[in-house]
Amino acid sequence: MNKTVVIEPTDDGVPTLYLPEMDEHYHSTKGALAEARHVYIEMALRSFGQTNINILEIGFGTGLNAFLSLLESQRNHRSINYTTVELYPLPPEVTDKLNYPALIAPECGDLFARLHHCEWNRPIAIAPQFTLHKRLVDLTQTSIEGIYDVVYFDAFAPEKQPEMWDESIFRGIYGHLTPGGILTTYCAKGEIRRRLQSIGFTVERLPGPLHGKREILRAVKAY
Repeated sequence: MNKTVVIEPTDDGVPTLYLPEMDEHYHSTKGALAEARHVYIEMALRSFGQTNINILEIGFGTGLNAFLSLLESQRNHRSINYTTVELYPLPPEVTDKLNYPALIAPECGDLFARLHHCEWNRPIAIAPQFTLHKRLVDLTQTSIEGIYDVVYFDAFAPEKQPEMWDESIFRGIYGHLTPGGILTTYCAKGEIRRRLQSIGFTVERLPGPLHGKREILRAVKAY
């Protein structure tokens, strides 16, 4: 994939990136921050009540979900081991221009920089309660490693990247989730919901973020 990207504003003032060759945005144009906070922090991370949490993110992208999770760990004293898989990482000179720290948490600019500048393919302690493991892999050609409590499924849309929404991907995730583990995604398509249910997830449609998508999906692995 040619990573020619364009920075574009979204309705909540936090920018996203646009990929012209895919005609796809990294976040909702209705609000990048609102979407990330609602889908992944509120509906997934905060819904899992344990203090020590293992998170898997499908698609590191701009690092926004990781940054918000890091902030959550600092503010609420939660210990997070955060693993993310990405095949096409963005260069720091692109992510730096998004200016996320200044818009979201000005006091944490150095932490955001560490997320993008740290080494790939090994765990790195970004902060006392937050460890990041960025895996540079093609998830369609490799297996998931580790056991997780929460999964942020943030791949590009099914019509743009259908291989990432294949049943085999979800089945692999299911096998590496703890009982009661949560998967959330911005995509509420009926086909994706049925696919998750067929694997064994209990799936619910939830309201989307304000001024954004109407619904999202949250899938829970049975105890």
